[in-house]
Amino acid sequence: MKFILKPLLMVATMALGSMAVMPAWALVEINVNKGNVEPLPIAITDFQSGDGLGAQISGIVTADLKRSGLFAPIDKSAFIEKIANPDAAPRFDDWKVINAQALVTGSVSKEADGRIRAQYRLWDTFAGQQMSGEQFFANDANQRRVAHIIADAIYERLTGEKGYFDTRVVFIDESGAKNARKKRLAIMDQDGANVRYLSDGRAIVLTPRFSPNRQEITYMSYESGQPRVYLLQIETGQRELVGNFPGMTFAPRFSPDGQKVIMSLLRDDGNSNIFAMDLRSRSTTRLTNSTAIDTSPSYSPDGSKVVFTSDRGGRAQIYVMGADGSGQTRISFGDGVYSTPVWSPRGDLIAFTKQTGGEFQIGVMKTDGSGERILSSGFQQEGPTWAPNGRVLMFFRDSAGGPKLVSVDLTGRNEQSIPTANFASDPAWSPLLE
Repeated sequence: MKFILKPLLMVATMALGSMAVMPAWALVEINVNKGNVEPLPIAITDFQSGDGLGAQISGIVTADLKRSGLFAPIDKSAFIEKIANPDAAPRFDDWKVINAQALVTGSVSKEADGRIRAQYRLWDTFAGQQMSGEQFFANDANQRRVAHIIADAIYERLTGEKGYFDTRVVFIDESGAKNARKKRLAIMDQDGANVRYLSDGRAIVLTPRFSPNRQEITYMSYESGQPRVYLLQIETGQRELVGNFPGMTFAPRFSPDGQKVIMSLLRDDGNSNIFAMDLRSRSTTRLTNSTAIDTSPSYSPDGSKVVFTSDRGGRAQIYVMGADGSGQTRISFGDGVYSTPVWSPRGDLIAFTKQTGGEFQIGVMKTDGSGERILSSGFQQEGPTWAPNGRVLMFFRDSAGGPKLVSVDLTGRNEQSIPTANFASDPAWSPLLE
């Protein structure tokens, strides 16, 4: 029996014994590498519980899977069988007749020590077999996390890809009049729930970015009158200045191992170049030495390369170089102006913002600049950030007086608004939570 303890957030999992576990040649699967994926019809029953918590958790699972664009949850009014025992095999014919190719059953209960226990089973209705089943233990504060973890498990079993639901997004919460906008650092679940503020709004803050391996962010603040880069421990609130550089610092991002921060520094001559700082020694290495504006650096997931923008060719385009600054090579040649490039965590694509023909576009290209595809176009939208599985992007778009967060998958067909109480900009997606 597998037992995994997640001590920081008090979540534990155990595999459930299965009834004829699905073999490797499962009939139900989603090929996410196809260009046009038809959403899989899936029935998700209310998890049984005595207090309505089961329905809440299964509702979050349903919402997660639906937002991915890969699943089409069937309306509960179409269900024929009422699940009395979520641990028993369902009447598969009742689910096949409504075309539920996959079925999720489950339950939620309270343990003697006050923790909740949530369990689910995933069934292939046409093969008449269980595909997977697990149970999770958590404290009350992590009820939503349990739902996201279940959704991730279902997503991974049916697609073969890691899910992205048990993640958080740090962003800039914007409130107040447009000419006196209050900007606060904020963090939330990837679906917009559990918003928590990390700054008080007395100073303008910009471009928060997650560490790849710790609950830590880097961001820019104008509290000293000049933009400075800070590190913030999310859980403790401990904060430190990255460095007191002459001039202005912009667009900080972590290296994949979390040991460095790469950023753009603006000098008095009006040029900006890219520097990397070792967070342990605080030593700084200059990576570009251009008379142009070099900015928005982002590491490849293996840390060997950096993508950035430069107007050294007359207008801002995308360049790639070695992590030591060697081999600086232009990779974009399209019309318009490119900005905010960010390397996919899968290593296969670079996302970007492009301004052309009076509109802003969010797109992706291969790492050599080929295969450019536009996923979303609109007025004043920018700042893409990748979900940790490299299948979904989030960005912000100006509309009705202020910016709002939007997500889109790699097909460009599944665009979703992310609910926030106020205006929101500069999103950055966390890795999967530990």
